[in-house]
Amino acid sequence: MYGTQGYGENARALADQYESITFADVHRDVLHLFPHPPARVLDVGAGSGRDAAALATRGHRVVAVEPTDSLRAEGMHRHEGKAIEWVDAQLPALKGLAPRAERFDLILLTAVWMHLDEEERQVGMEALASLLAPGGRLSLSLRHGPVPTGRRMFEVPAEETIALASLSGLCLVHSVVREDMLGRADVRWSFVVVEKP
Repeated sequence: MYGTQGYGENARALADQYESITFADVHRDVLHLFPHPPARVLDVGAGSGRDAAALATRGHRVVAVEPTDSLRAEGMHRHEGKAIEWVDAQLPALKGLAPRAERFDLILLTAVWMHLDEEERQVGMEALASLLAPGGRLSLSLRHGPVPTGRRMFEVPAEETIALASLSGLCLVHSVVREDMLGRADVRWSFVVVEKP
């Protein structure tokens, strides 16, 4: 199932790991580019719901997409009572979102994009661009480093992601490389923000 293998059986431990880093720390380099509340936000690959919960607490209307049942259940449990709509949908096409007329002011893909192969990234970028409202922004983080055992992951350069976004009519707003938030010396992250004119 695309890039979700290795996640379901470790849902609780992974959720603990995700929740050990704050939303503000993860997104510190791009947070100033996020819209002011109340905005319509889509968190794709929401995992434990850390980002979705932080955005809901700030007053945004949040839809959290998580295709792994056990991770989605973890997120719903950990952030019960938060104004988050949880959806079972999966990249690249995000068919579970197809019936919606809603377009989003911010779409987040935190540590998700590198699980898709080249063809899936092309389909995925088109799907994401179609879900953005005019002026809406897409924020992606890309992991660079050794692939953990049992995971499906690809080396995805920021430059490729920016070019792919451009083909879908999105313009670069910001790109930055930073250290790993869990202190792994052999892992780095790119953060890319693009916008629908």
